[in-house]
Amino acid sequence: MAVILSLETSTPICSIALHQAGILLGEKSLDVPGAHSEKLMGMVSSLLLACDLAIEDVEAVAVSEGPGSYTGLRIGVSVAKGLAFACDIPLIAVSTLEALCLGAKARLNDSGYVVAMLDARRMEVYREIFDFDMNTAAKLDSEIVDEHSFSELLGKGKVYFVGDAVEKVSKVINHPNAVFLEVRISADYIGQLAFHKYERKKFADLAYFVPNYLKEFKALQSKKNSLFI
Repeated sequence: MAVILSLETSTPICSIALHQAGILLGEKSLDVPGAHSEKLMGMVSSLLLACDLAIEDVEAVAVSEGPGSYTGLRIGVSVAKGLAFACDIPLIAVSTLEALCLGAKARLNDSGYVVAMLDARRMEVYREIFDFDMNTAAKLDSEIVDEHSFSELLGKGKVYFVGDAVEKVSKVINHPNAVFLEVRISADYIGQLAFHKYERKKFADLAYFVPNYLKEFKALQSKKNSLFI
């Protein structure tokens, strides 16, 4: 059964995981400065050893494709591509925000929407909105958040906000249907999603794949724009 090594470096948390057929074998995370550049390869070696596996046993490498930290994404993707090339195995790219949505769903037994967010600057966030079946309800974009943000969505029912922008967003959005979740990004979620892509052979182009840095994104004001596309 497929053994997949997953790397998540889109935020200050450096996280790696090993899955077999979508089942978690082991996971390591560090939230310390410099972990991505200084500790990542050591973490991979340590996790393989702990799971009694060798790099030759890994059948695919998955990586968080962004959005997120420019430096973190660059390091994670570089390591993932290097491993995939050296071991002649597929590279699988997984959306950071989709992984956050999966982390949120693991805690919920309800219906509603999930707004997965990453902090940008000031009151700006990168966000994608998912329904409870993890279908995209509003595509990945950047947004300047104020007290009117997501009002259309909140009027429909429960909305679960997740990601490292939750703290600042919770200070300006005050609505009974708004639920703010503390879910840390994890390579575990990347690996679970990667297995489904592996089964469908949805692999990234090893030569041309680059992370989704969102450099070109233009901020929007949600109160005058429909959320749904």
